[in-house]
Amino acid sequence: MTGTGSRDNTPKELMADPAETATLTIDFDALAANYRQLRDLAAPAECGAVVKADAYGLGMAQAAPALSKAGCRTFFVATLGEAKSLRSLLPDAVIYVFGGLLPGSAEAFRASHLRPVLNSAEEIQEWADFCSRAGDKLPCAVHIDSGMNRLGLSSTDIDALANSDIWSALTLSLVMSHLACADDPSHAKNAEQRAIFETLRAKLPDAPTSLANSAGILLGPDFAYDLVRPGIALYGGHPQRRGANPFASVVTLKGRILQVRDAEAGETVGYGATRTLQRPTRVAVVSVGYADGIFRALSSRDGEDGLVVHLGPHAAPILGRVSMDLIAVDVTDIPPDLSARGEWVELIGPKTSAHDFAVHAGTIDYEVLTNLGRRASRHYIGG
Repeated sequence: MTGTGSRDNTPKELMADPAETATLTIDFDALAANYRQLRDLAAPAECGAVVKADAYGLGMAQAAPALSKAGCRTFFVATLGEAKSLRSLLPDAVIYVFGGLLPGSAEAFRASHLRPVLNSAEEIQEWADFCSRAGDKLPCAVHIDSGMNRLGLSSTDIDALANSDIWSALTLSLVMSHLACADDPSHAKNAEQRAIFETLRAKLPDAPTSLANSAGILLGPDFAYDLVRPGIALYGGHPQRRGANPFASVVTLKGRILQVRDAEAGETVGYGATRTLQRPTRVAVVSVGYADGIFRALSSRDGEDGLVVHLGPHAAPILGRVSMDLIAVDVTDIPPDLSARGEWVELIGPKTSAHDFAVHAGTIDYEVLTNLGRRASRHYIGG
C-alpha cells in the first residue's frame, strides 16, 4: 500500500486524507509526561507552565487544557491578549502576563482575573494606584532584573521601593527573575544571577519566588525556589546546549512525496543551481518548504549537506535549496516502495528531533517550534 502511513505504525485514525500534503502530529501524552518529569525534578516547588506564543506554536487552545489535566495550576503568557484567550479556556487557573502593564490596561487585568508581572517602578505605582481606587488589593508579580538587562527592576529601583508603603495597596503574589545562561550549566553567570536575586528579593515584602525556566530546573534544587516556569522542555525541546535531551518528543512533522524523478550526474537541483549531483540520482520532491517552517538554512549546496530526513528507517539528505513549498530529497538508496509518490517523509520526529533540526539550521529549538507553519494538517493525539 502506498501513502497510508502504515509502515511507521501511524494509528489508523490518523491515516492521511488523500488530499493531505503535510501533517503535524502533537502528542499530548508526551506533553503530560514531560510536565510530570519537570514537576518531579523541581519538587517540592510548584511547577507552572509557559504557554506563550500559542504554546510555542503547538496550539494553546489544545495544550493548556492538556497541561491543566496533568495537574498544572499556574500558567504564564507574554501578552494580555494571550492571557484573555487562556482565561476563556481555564476559568480557574492562575495566569501571569510577562509583558506587564501598559498604560490604561489595569482594568482589563482585573476584569479577567489576570496577574501582571510588573517590570518597573512605574508599573508598580500604576498597579498600586489602581488597586487603591478599586478598593481591592489585587495580586501581581514583580520581576527583578538579576543581570539580563531586559525587563525587570534594577537594584536602584528596588532600593527606592524597598521601604515604601506602596506595597500595602497590592498583593505581591510572586517575585521572579530570569536566567540568561541556564542553557550552559557551567556558565558562571548562573550562580551570579542567583546571588543577585537572593540579595534583591530580600529587600521586598515576603512572597513566593521563582527563578528557573526549563534549563534552570536542570541546574538543580538551588534554583527551584517556590515555583518553576518550564516552557521549551514541555514541548520536547532540549533546554541545554549539550548532552542528551531528557524530554520526550512531542511533535512529528511530515511531508508527502509529490513526484520522483531521475537526474544524471552533473545536473543541478533547485533554485540557484547550488547543488551539482555527483552520481545518477533519484530525487523525491516533497511538499514542504520554508512556508511550513523548513528554514532555507537547511538547504544543501556543493560541499555541504542539507538536513537529513527519514523515510521509514532510512535517512536521506535534502538536495539543493529549500523553496517556499517544496524540498528535494536524495532517495537513490531508499527502497522504491518507501520512496514512491504519496509516501511520507519525516522532517521532525523520533528520528530527527526539533533540537537536531535547530542545530543544523544554526538556531534554537524555540525558533523551530514557533515557526512551524499552519498549512500542515494538525493532528492532536493522546491526553
